[in-house]
Amino acid sequence: MNQQTGKYIIIAGLIIVVIGIIIFFFHNSLRWLGRLPGDIRIEGKNSKFYFPVVTMIIISVVLTLIVNLIRRWL
Repeated sequence: MNQQTGKYIIIAGLIIVVIGIIIFFFHNSLRWLGRLPGDIRIEGKNSKFYFPVVTMIIISVVLTLIVNLIRRWL
């Protein structure tokens, strides 16, 4: 391991802490996440199937933007 790897681990840890703080304090205002139009939900008598397609696409785009911004700054 080198010094660059240490930087990435610290940045990843800080991002996880920030996300945790946001979820802890603003969990009521994030209820829309996972219930967007386009998310697949099938409910039967004894089973439920849930696949959040649109939510995963949005999270992927946001994470891609964040990673690209971090790469440009470092």
